[in-house]
Amino acid sequence: MYAHILMSSVTALLEEIPSTRQLRGGVLLVIKGPDRGATAKLGDAPVAIGSSPACQLVLTDTTVSRKHVEVALVGDEIVVTDCGSRNGCTIQGVRVEKGAISFGTELKLGRTIVKLVPDEELVAAAPSPQTSFGSIVGGDTRMRQLFTLLGEVAATDATVLVEGETGTGKELIAEELHNHSPRKNGPLVVVDCGSVPRELVASILFGHMKGAFTGALSDRKGMFAEAHGGTIFLDEIGELPLELQPALLRALDKRAVCRVGATAYERFDARVVAATNRDLRAEVGKKRFREDLYYRLAVIRVAVPALRERGSDIRMLIEHFVRRFAPDLTLSPDDMARLVRHSWPGNVRELRNAMERICLLSRNNVVDVEGALGDISAGGSAPGFRTDLPFKEAKNQLVEAFEREYIEGLVERHQQNLSAAAREAQIDRKHLRELMRKYGLGGARLAGDDE
Repeated sequence: MYAHILMSSVTALLEEIPSTRQLRGGVLLVIKGPDRGATAKLGDAPVAIGSSPACQLVLTDTTVSRKHVEVALVGDEIVVTDCGSRNGCTIQGVRVEKGAISFGTELKLGRTIVKLVPDEELVAAAPSPQTSFGSIVGGDTRMRQLFTLLGEVAATDATVLVEGETGTGKELIAEELHNHSPRKNGPLVVVDCGSVPRELVASILFGHMKGAFTGALSDRKGMFAEAHGGTIFLDEIGELPLELQPALLRALDKRAVCRVGATAYERFDARVVAATNRDLRAEVGKKRFREDLYYRLAVIRVAVPALRERGSDIRMLIEHFVRRFAPDLTLSPDDMARLVRHSWPGNVRELRNAMERICLLSRNNVVDVEGALGDISAGGSAPGFRTDLPFKEAKNQLVEAFEREYIEGLVERHQQNLSAAAREAQIDRKHLRELMRKYGLGGARLAGDDE
């Protein structure tokens, strides 16, 4: 499991995470002008930008002063200061003498534009010896790395962005981050940004004053205020309308909200966790998500693997859900094999729902696996394709089901001899071993595996 760590105003919080490398700043990148592509790393020491060779970021632009501006870390802020330049420093057309800036900010100096971007790193966590983190279960290496990271991050107030496909358990991760944090006795407030009507998002997040709009019959606190002392979970943050994103950015920057219809800001004390099934960096590139808001949310970015990427966990999860829903139920080997073979395109959520149906409908230790799954044939062969899914998803489901059943039968026929199985299938032994690990069909070393 790799966590992406971005430097932001919560630098001090990242110092508390023992296994991550602290980021001490960002990168100043020239995106327009004669020196396009030039960079300077912002760390503990200030960065001077200008035409003088003594500057840390030297520009050949003749409209830039010898020492035009200086950018520095001051406490928990990144501050830009004009150094008496001829043409000044402007941000979005406004001349700035001195002020705090955030990632994504563009500084215009003469004919040159310099952008502040984060110094982003991949930080690998050591696998946890545990196969669970609260109610999250998994023995796959990536999941155990995730458990280590979550344990370290939970103790801080750092903002976390959880990325993963629908059904991978992003909300459960937010819950466990809260439950393992010093804020566990405070509220956990969940906001589904994808289901809130566009015209009500600001009111629900920030609150409103009586008379602010039709139907506002009394003052109302928003979700940020409701989460005071606890955690606010912004689910499906990628669905937040673009025109409302500046207000959220201001709230996160100020740690304060302004109710709809009010003029004063009210401070809040809540840890922020956001989640999305979108690639927010791609959304930034398409101008559908604000770059500066992305950087503010992605202080720590955690990717949750899909269930197909942790096939060895399927059996463990099945047993976990049986213990939860029907502790006295015993699945037959055939039923277990059918469940393990299923491709689970809906990830852990689909598996959980199927197991709940199986357990609730079981009678005298007899279960209806085929009925619960709905698409496994009576003979237990590869499932048919589903026409209620997008083409690509239905195709992937069918291919994965074929791969799992083919490889399982192949290896069983050759009595776990990996070399012989690879020769018959006419595929590379390394590729065969990777497929077996993907679907949880064998250990790290098998007969004939002499690498």
